Amino acid sequence: MTVYTATPRGQAAHQLFLDVQTRITDALASLDGRQSFRVDQWDRPEGGGGRSMVIEDGRVFEKGGVNVSAVYGELSEAFARELPGSGRHFFATGVSLVIHPRNPHVPTVHANFRYLEKGDGEDYTAWFGGGADLTPWILYEEDAVHFHRVWKAACDRHPVADHDRLRKWCDEYFYLPHRGETRGVGGIFFDYFGTGGERGTPADLDEVQRFVEDAAGSFLDAYLPIVERRQHTESTEAERAWQLVRRGRYVEFNLVYDRGTVFGLKTGGRIESILMSLPNLVAWKYDHQPEPGYQTALLEVLKQPRDWLA
Repeated sequence: MTVYTATPRGQAAHQLFLDVQTRITDALASLDGRQSFRVDQWDRPEGGGGRSMVIEDGRVFEKGGVNVSAVYGELSEAFARELPGSGRHFFATGVSLVIHPRNPHVPTVHANFRYLEKGDGEDYTAWFGGGADLTPWILYEEDAVHFHRVWKAACDRHPVADHDRLRKWCDEYFYLPHRGETRGVGGIFFDYFGTGGERGTPADLDEVQRFVEDAAGSFLDAYLPIVERRQHTESTEAERAWQLVRRGRYVEFNLVYDRGTVFGLKTGGRIESILMSLPNLVAWKYDHQPEPGYQTALLEVLKQPRDWLA
């Protein structure tokens, strides 16, 4: 990987994300049992690089990617104005994952934890962002409760992280205005933590970093028990068709609204890594109408998000 210059905090964050990537891919590959993760080291010509790890056609996981990057360079004037702080130079590192299981009874999951520095020399602004959210195709309320319970426990260990605020922020962020639906049943989301920028918290960065380390380490506890509980559930052709249609909503959000996708495209990111979150198989059907039962039950909670721990 290309050598980069970052503050000690930036270097520590990058190492943390590499460690998190290794732990998560080892655990997921072990659970799948049939496929391992392909490792793809890449360099970014403008500065930096990354390590993408992708699993495809597994027993449990139809498509999944866990990507770590550390990139740096100069932002365009227009994009620099959209971010907190002054100057145009930046350093960004993060770990991002999306896992699409094969069985429609096993939910798709996303998580991302990132750190950015923007500025020139010692005059720079730094912040953390990230979160995790669960996207079921067939709703099991106990799975949603478990997922939220793990994230609440992580937040409760750190005064800087108000779980209720991060939970609501997640529902608001992972929302498709053109559909009038949230993408899934939520989780947590935060951005600009450490600055006063757009809803960010001007908190001590050391405290924020400790929270991010804890949250990133909580992902497997939040997700693996759900996969283990649902992976052997029998599914029907109708449930599979529903899964493919609903994956279309996932693609719509990632390509139209997702900040990570936008940031990657605007900073000349590696397109294979940026779009690794997209499932291999997806369907759009004209004027598709959900059927009563598990389909309408899911849509009810997507149109009216719940506090799953209330």
